[in-house]
Amino acid sequence: MNRHLLILAFVGSATWCATANAVEIKHWDRLPLAVPLVVGQERILMLDEDVRVGVPNSISAKLRVQSVDSTLYLLASDTIPPTRLQLQSVKSGDMVLIDVEAVAGTAALEPIKIVADAKTPEAEDAQVAAPAVPATPIPVVLTRYAAQNLYAPLRTVAPLPGVRRVPVGKSAALSTLLPTEHVTVKALAAWRLGDYWVTAVKLVNQGPGEVLLDPRHLQATLFTATFQHNSLGRSGTPEDTTVAYLVTRGGDLRQALLLPPPKPEGADHES
Repeated sequence: MNRHLLILAFVGSATWCATANAVEIKHWDRLPLAVPLVVGQERILMLDEDVRVGVPNSISAKLRVQSVDSTLYLLASDTIPPTRLQLQSVKSGDMVLIDVEAVAGTAALEPIKIVADAKTPEAEDAQVAAPAVPATPIPVVLTRYAAQNLYAPLRTVAPLPGVRRVPVGKSAALSTLLPTEHVTVKALAAWRLGDYWVTAVKLVNQGPGEVLLDPRHLQATLFTATFQHNSLGRSGTPEDTTVAYLVTRGGDLRQALLLPPPKPEGADHES
């Protein structure tokens, strides 16, 4: 009989210890977590880091919230309808949402451990390995900057850190840029940012017909080519002029030309 009592006492003690040491694990994955409360019974919430707690005024008189390091102690003094609390990380500012509800009762509540779901190692490795992508490619930024300098009021030109203006050289060297069309070509201005150059080139139609502009007809090794207008009106009209923004890499536009400039007349004649 004594042996049976001893066994029962041991089982009861083990059950009480297991209950006392049990912790409920809840995973935060952007969905509000339910945290039931019992009136008059304190419930413990354990987190990975220190947090600030946002308690609505409607329940602030009924809910006591104490914070020690990364542990919260919640005690409801009266019944509380389902109410959402915001837990904000002091370090990172990240938020965790919990829904509390306090009811009358005597059931013992286990402590809760809130764990933020971490990324898988594969996802973290992929994120580390992926190179940083700039918000806007440099050729696009340079083209926009050149267009603003030519067409927009100077006070509205957005500053571009690192850009500098560079000389354009003699425009005669650009006469072979568009040999399939009867147009004159003149370099207006050029800027450089890093390993990229943008040259603003003025195109004027000298012929009697309309000219459709096609970047594939430009005889140069270009990174990008952008026309202010996609066509030129016949010579003598307001529409006979436009600007092309030509971006090169590793050198200016003259070094990117595919055809050499024409020789001056008489250069091949013997003196």
